[in-house]
Amino acid sequence: MKVEVFIPCFIDQLFVQTAFNTIRLLEKAGCKVSYNPQQTCCGQPAFNAGFWDEAKKVGSKFLNDFSEESYIVSPSASCTGMVKNYYSDLFTNTVVHNKCRNVQNHIHELSDFLVNIAKKDYFGAELEGRAVYHDSCSGLRECKIKDEPRQLLSKVHGLDLVEMKDTDTCCGFGGTFAVKFEAISSAMAQQKTDNALAMDAEYIISTDASCLLHLQAYIDKNNLPLKTMHIADVLTSGWGNV
Repeated sequence: MKVEVFIPCFIDQLFVQTAFNTIRLLEKAGCKVSYNPQQTCCGQPAFNAGFWDEAKKVGSKFLNDFSEESYIVSPSASCTGMVKNYYSDLFTNTVVHNKCRNVQNHIHELSDFLVNIAKKDYFGAELEGRAVYHDSCSGLRECKIKDEPRQLLSKVHGLDLVEMKDTDTCCGFGGTFAVKFEAISSAMAQQKTDNALAMDAEYIISTDASCLLHLQAYIDKNNLPLKTMHIADVLTSGWGNV
């Protein structure tokens, strides 16, 4: 199965190991993975800020960087949701209308692809400790992902996965929301981490590095006994360095 991997710009800049672990997972699932080094951004930051013309330029580049025939897999429900849902607002009834629809039909978030397309949910990962899973807004509402990450995490040796209160409530990041409404954003992060600590969790796991970036910043600032982990990093834990 041929797969093109889309590594979002913030993962490329801040979470390089998550990008490599995504490729390792896909290869272990039996996929032939290709990466286009010319890829950049899906256009979501500009789109969410209201700069649709600029978002359309970035989105046009995205459509040129990926093919219509192969599966496109990304370790970000947020970016996947942008392409899958909001490219319709940018490219409907344009010259790239048909290509846009084909790309939208072929792009998948990582856990969705592994469980529903590759039909793989066990990767021999090992991680000792108790964890909660945070349903990102994009994963749950835009990509319709809920059971898939939990199915994958349930097969990790040594991991005690428990459900926290309000697991589907926003973490408070929301892109520019965290900048424009800092106090509200921080309060939402506090609520999320309090709920994790109430379950004696050591880890908060999610499909979205942007949520985890926000939560980890709050954790570090307040010296909380928690660690955030992307699901790709969890599913490759215990593999050793390759």
